[in-house]
Amino acid sequence: MIPPEPLPSRRALRAERERADADAAATPGAEPSARTAAQAVSAGAAAGALADGTRRARVARPRTRLLVIAAAAILLIAAVAAAVALGGRGGSTTADATQQTRVDPVPAVTSLPVPAQSAATVVAAGCDDPAVSTALAQGSDADVIAALGGATAFRDLVATGSAPCVNLADPVREWVVVNKQRPLSPLEWEPDTVVAPADMQRTVDGRLRPAAADALTALVAAAQAEGVGAIGLNSAFRSFDSQTRTYNGYVNSLGRESADLQSARPGFSEHQTGLATDVAACDGGCGAIESFGGTAQGAWVAANAWRFGFIVRYEDGYTAITGYQAEPWHLRYIGPELAQVYHDGGFHTLEDFFGLPPAPDYVD
Repeated sequence: MIPPEPLPSRRALRAERERADADAAATPGAEPSARTAAQAVSAGAAAGALADGTRRARVARPRTRLLVIAAAAILLIAAVAAAVALGGRGGSTTADATQQTRVDPVPAVTSLPVPAQSAATVVAAGCDDPAVSTALAQGSDADVIAALGGATAFRDLVATGSAPCVNLADPVREWVVVNKQRPLSPLEWEPDTVVAPADMQRTVDGRLRPAAADALTALVAAAQAEGVGAIGLNSAFRSFDSQTRTYNGYVNSLGRESADLQSARPGFSEHQTGLATDVAACDGGCGAIESFGGTAQGAWVAANAWRFGFIVRYEDGYTAITGYQAEPWHLRYIGPELAQVYHDGGFHTLEDFFGLPPAPDYVD
């Protein structure tokens, strides 16, 4: 780039004008021409204007730069604000802009997914646990349930076939299941100890295993304290021989088919375990067990027996599963832990509770 020629200074312009005037004076009769003078004045003015403009430009240049920067900053802030506003409206645009698709933010990961475990995986660990083996060999039923993770876990493992170490046919255990397809082994089995529940009316000398007897005493006391009325024991433990006499009496009066709906064959009866009892309403004397379901005591027992470790074993409407007609008076002790899970889970038969097939009929 060729640099511009420097403008003449005022001194140079004055010298030039003086030379022109001197030349004119040296020529006889001549005067400085108006054009020459005007040109000189114009040139001087131009020079002054240029010099002054240069000084102003030097002063104005920083101001202009600041104004430009400020304007750019304002535009940038406005653009950012517009972008935020658009984002807050889910990506909406003005009428003449292209419509954008809203993209929802990806939620932050707060925890890692837990790998699913099969029932078999859980079970193997449970039955192989030394604490479970020790509880099964030396502990109580409550110890076994606790070792397997509590009553809910116990029930789930057993019902899914994931706890092969738990034997539902063991008559010593409170969780034993006896029905028309699951007889006692041996058929003549009976518990070592049975005792009479305390502080209650009875129609026979009924006895139960100690834990079941204590629980029935508590149930009867609670019903009385809650204003329901008196509950008495009608029948409890029956030996193999006693059950034989009971069953044969039904057969003789009703025939075998009808007897099988109301009484268990010897060796197939819950009464033989010492964990089952028949109860009756005993206000002013104990009534027949067949009328128990229509009493205030019967309604209270149906709603509250689980609190004491009992279930109503043969409910109305489940004959196709249990093989027996409804017996609201027949209570079966399974322990307070399992009874609560039974109640909370809305179960109606032990078969469903433990994942067993229905047992409406005997195999033979």
